Amino acid sequence: MFRSLLAGVLATGVLIAAGLPGSTAQDKKDPPKKKERIAIAEPKDAAKDPDFAIQGEYEGTLVGRNGVEQKIGVQVIANGLGEFTVKALKGGLPGAGWDGKDSKKFAAVTGDVRVAVLNQKKEAIGTIGGGKIELTHDGATVTAKRVERKSKTLGEKPPKGAVVLFGKEGDEKNWANGRLLELSDGKFLTVARIKKADGKEQGGNITTKAKFGAFKAHIEFRLPWMPNSTGQGRGNSGVYLQDRYECQVLDSFGLAGENNECGGIYTQHKPSVNMCLPPMVWQTYDMEFTPAVFEGGKKTKNARATIYHNGVKIHDNVEFPKECPGGKKEEPTPGPFQFQDHGDPVIYRNVWVVEVK
Repeated sequence: MFRSLLAGVLATGVLIAAGLPGSTAQDKKDPPKKKERIAIAEPKDAAKDPDFAIQGEYEGTLVGRNGVEQKIGVQVIANGLGEFTVKALKGGLPGAGWDGKDSKKFAAVTGDVRVAVLNQKKEAIGTIGGGKIELTHDGATVTAKRVERKSKTLGEKPPKGAVVLFGKEGDEKNWANGRLLELSDGKFLTVARIKKADGKEQGGNITTKAKFGAFKAHIEFRLPWMPNSTGQGRGNSGVYLQDRYECQVLDSFGLAGENNECGGIYTQHKPSVNMCLPPMVWQTYDMEFTPAVFEGGKKTKNARATIYHNGVKIHDNVEFPKECPGGKKEEPTPGPFQFQDHGDPVIYRNVWVVEVK
C-alpha cells in the first residue's frame, strides 16, 4: 500500500495510470502518519532508508513538443515517508547550466513498485526508479540519470605554511569543546551532541583556540540525513568567521537559496546560486576573508569575503555591515572560527587556514 501521500488525496484512477495499486476507502480515512524527527550521520544507516536511493541529483535530456532537445537537471528532495519534491531545471543543475529561473516543480510518492511523479491535478506523469527519471508533461518528455557530483576542491591538501585546524584524530584539541563523532567511514570533528566515556553528554558550539585576521580557509562538511525535518530544523550548523560573521550550514538542497540557508551570510547576503548538494555528500567552503578596519576606535571599512561553495563562487567580495546574529561584537582584533551546534549531527573534516599578511 502507499505510505502517506500528500494528505492522502490521490484518486484510484490516478494510481492505476501510474501502474500502482489503488487506494481503498479505509486508506482514505486513515490520518497522515506523523513524521518523527530522524537525524542520521552514519552512511550505512542512511542507506537503509529506501528514500535515500531515490533522492538526489539527476541529469539528462528534455525533448520539447517541437522535438528540440536541451539539457535538464532534476533535483529530488526527500520529504519523509516516501514523499518527495521534484524540481526540473532547464539547462542543467545549479552551477552546471541552470539559469536559476526556468524550473518546474512536481510532487512524487512511493508505491509498492516504484515512485510516481505527479502533476498539479495529482495525475501520474512519470516514474523514478533504478537510478533514472522518466516523465512526460505538457507534451515534453524528460529522461535523466542519477548523478553524484563532487566539489572540485574536495580533499584539497593544505599548502605549505597552512594552519591545520582539523586533519585527523587528535586535532580536536585545536578547538575549545572539540569532539569527534566516530562513523563507519572515519572519525570527524562534530557539533553533534555525544556521550562521553563517563556517560555524560557533551554538546555546544566548538571554537578554535587560534585567532585570525585576514585569511584563506578550506572547510569540508557533511549534512545528516533528516528527511522528516524542514527549514532550519534540517542539518543546521554554521561557520562563524572571527566568531562574528556566519556563513550558514544547512540542508538547503533544492531550496531557493536565501540568506538563512546553506551558503547564506546569515541575515545579510543570500548566495548567488544555491550550490547545496544532497545530504550525506561531502561539501566544501573555500573562503577569502578580509577583516574590518578600525581607526581611532571607529570602523572605517567593513569586513568582506569571497566564498566558493562546492567550487562555485557564491559571494564575490561581499561586505559585512555588522556582525551576524549570535556573533561577537566587531572589534579591531583577530578572532577564532566557531562551528555552531543546533542539535543536528553535522560533521567536519579537512579544515585549514592560510593567514594573509
